[in-house]
Amino acid sequence: MKKIEAIIRPEKITETIKGLKNIGITGFTVSQVVGRGKQKDTQGVYRGKSYKVTLHPKVKMEIILSDHMVEPTIKTIIRAAQTGEDGDGKIYVYPILEAYNIRTGAPDFEIDDLKQGEIG
Repeated sequence: MKKIEAIIRPEKITETIKGLKNIGITGFTVSQVVGRGKQKDTQGVYRGKSYKVTLHPKVKMEIILSDHMVEPTIKTIIRAAQTGEDGDGKIYVYPILEAYNIRTGAPDFEIDDLKQGEIG
């Protein structure tokens, strides 16, 4: 199993979720985050006063899935979230050593409920 963390632009979340559903990924966690990368600072205005925006709003998606779904998931996220501009985000992939179902207490070896050959 692997964990994918994708940090993307907030305006790309709906398109990304649609793409993931199209390849059978329906389980994920989404958080609103702020961060800093190569994206340039911008100017904001609050109560008539200008200020520098150095942390940009982003969305973080966390997806735990079987190894065979990692590549199609990464390709789908890139296709849906890419604008070609600085600030499009990053994708990180981590190994998952163990997972457990809280309801049953049993180990969960196929967290995305997809087995090789049953995609589609």
